[in-house]
Amino acid sequence: MRMVDCVNEGAKEVEEWFDKLPYAKQKVTKLHFFFHDRFAGKHNITAVRVAHGSDTNKSPTFFGLVFIMDDPLTEGMKPTSKELGRAQGLYAFSGRDELSLLMSFNLVFTTGEFNGSTLTVLGRNPAVPHREMPIVGGSGAFRMARGVASAKLRSFSMTTGNALIEYNVVVLHY
Repeated sequence: MRMVDCVNEGAKEVEEWFDKLPYAKQKVTKLHFFFHDRFAGKHNITAVRVAHGSDTNKSPTFFGLVFIMDDPLTEGMKPTSKELGRAQGLYAFSGRDELSLLMSFNLVFTTGEFNGSTLTVLGRNPAVPHREMPIVGGSGAFRMARGVASAKLRSFSMTTGNALIEYNVVVLHY
């Protein structure tokens, strides 16, 4: 099993980091990547159904359906593009009368400058062409992060169970 590098600082180092925080300069980081969600098919499933409500199968909006995901984040649109990290967490169909999801996941970076760092996304994801979700925190290079994850659906197929979402992220951190 592959292990993701993580922040290798202990409590003392984190405390020292916070002591220096009043003197730290805020940074703005912009990230661009593609999120590959595969929820059906026979191979390489990255999102699995874990719960549903008693009326989910009758709902036109899949209200009550919950998935756990571990989706690759890639540099390009193709699934074979360089992997930058993973989106790990859950999404739940939360709109009873409209198609919308509650997203709760971490963007876990596994290569490059941000290897071992995370960003946490928590928010509403309506089924519209362009959506915006808040970044509410992070770890490693993204400690004390806040920002916005803008998502655009690039392709979706119920037949193959594949969804491709383009992300542009702007995050403030120290």
